[in-house]
Amino acid sequence: MKKVFTFFLLLAVTAMTGEIWSCTTFLMSGKNTPDGRPLLYKNRDTGTLDNALVFFTDGKYQYIGLVDSKDSWRQEVWGGFNSAGFAIMNSAAYNNNTGDTTKLADREGEVMKMALATCATLADFEKMLTGMFGPLGVDANFGVIDAEGGAAYYETGNFGFRKIDANDPAVAPYGLLIRTNHSFTGTVGEGGGYIRFAAASEALNMALAQDRLDPQYLLNSLSRNLVHSLTKVNLRANLPASNTATTFVNFDDFIPRTSTASVMLVVGAAKGEDPSGAMMWTLAGFPLTTVAVPVWITGGKSLPQVVSMKENMHAPLCDAAMTLKRQLFPITRGSGGKYMNVALLLNEEKTGILQKLRPVEEEIFRKTAEMTATLPARGKVQKEKIMEHYKWLDSYIIQSYKELFGIEVK
Repeated sequence: MKKVFTFFLLLAVTAMTGEIWSCTTFLMSGKNTPDGRPLLYKNRDTGTLDNALVFFTDGKYQYIGLVDSKDSWRQEVWGGFNSAGFAIMNSAAYNNNTGDTTKLADREGEVMKMALATCATLADFEKMLTGMFGPLGVDANFGVIDAEGGAAYYETGNFGFRKIDANDPAVAPYGLLIRTNHSFTGTVGEGGGYIRFAAASEALNMALAQDRLDPQYLLNSLSRNLVHSLTKVNLRANLPASNTATTFVNFDDFIPRTSTASVMLVVGAAKGEDPSGAMMWTLAGFPLTTVAVPVWITGGKSLPQVVSMKENMHAPLCDAAMTLKRQLFPITRGSGGKYMNVALLLNEEKTGILQKLRPVEEEIFRKTAEMTATLPARGKVQKEKIMEHYKWLDSYIIQSYKELFGIEVK
């Protein structure tokens, strides 16, 4: 009887883990982007749905990190970039440690914090991993880019790693690599995220075919992708007539999930460019109820207030997004949390949450492009312009959520 109980307990834990840590990621070499800048993307799924950005000064390099809104934020970072133009993120793999009975686990956040604090290049990261005595306590796909043209995944387990280079045309003919929750060099057939991998592959190959690799298009085509790659259900088709026409749909195995807490898209510095040219777009909170916010290392430690960690460790925009998410998923008993009222998200009258937020985000991208077009390469004026843009972002987002939804972003 004890063995049977243990089996079902393990089965439950596996199912829970697959739901909570189900990140979808990609990276792309600058050799294959129109402006020569590499891209690093993570749609983050986690059991801690409150996320925030923090500016760190505790290492060799300054860095901006995506963190959980809890005490562990001081020790763990779940993606970000630094003043050397180095950026990192991860997805859980679940097939790099097959047969390994090591109990040390879940140290990915610590590894990424260490990397952001000390690494400038892929070579630095490789040296760091090699110098760490096993077991590392990880089972992950670490995605890394740098300001020297480097872009690669490191499929990493407790006792080693394998590098998958986006600059190798035999592996990535278009410079694009995608990872969800299995490593390609791990045990075949194990791990997870195969349905989301197919969805991301389809969306990104379409972006490549159309030469649409700008952050605005990529964020919408991935983190707001509402096509299920297996069932072919498209939640943007056959929309409800209005936001009062309650229509519940199952929301499993789309790229955005009920466990999605945030998104990051780093636009790295081109090879030969000043590393300060790197920047990051962040969706703080559930991607269907939040808007993209840009940040730069050269802006200094005062990040936009709406995505920054407050004294309660929360980011105001993430809290606002969670408030709207609860409207989309109002059923909390049983398995009701898997079902979304799509009428409140999208409808023919265009009064859905995502439809209301679209022009807000379009204005953010427009004003950001306008600002960066006149941004000096470096120096005091650059920082002043970025800080001025941050103030506008805070004011505009706070005003928009108040006017559209009656929500105070504070």
